[in-house]
Amino acid sequence: MSEEVQTGLIRISDDVVSTIAGLAALETPGIAAMSGGISEGLAKRLSGKNVQKGVSVEVGQVEAAIDLRVIVNYGSKIQEVCRDLQENVRDAVENMTGLTVVEVNVKVEGVAFREEETAAIVDETHRVK
Repeated sequence: MSEEVQTGLIRISDDVVSTIAGLAALETPGIAAMSGGISEGLAKRLSGKNVQKGVSVEVGQVEAAIDLRVIVNYGSKIQEVCRDLQENVRDAVENMTGLTVVEVNVKVEGVAFREEETAAIVDETHRVK
């Protein structure tokens, strides 16, 4: 008589994958922030889920697809930063969840300046002091 052990089903929520992807993205050198639309940004601020801003995921039983909207630091090589971002997010999600990440799509929606550069630009725009 053979005994079969049933372990049950494991389902990882989209929010968990979004959080992992968002944190991995923010840890990538050259990424200044995640970008969200006006309505999404307001909804995320109200719900306290800022880490997931700019992250959309589709999670199946064994695979995940991830879309990221980011702002890169001025002076960074965008192609290199985005390749590193894709690799970091893929590694983090696969290692923590066991899901296979089939794609990581990146949309660069802006460039962030350092505070000193921004202050210098603002100072130059004022004609009268």
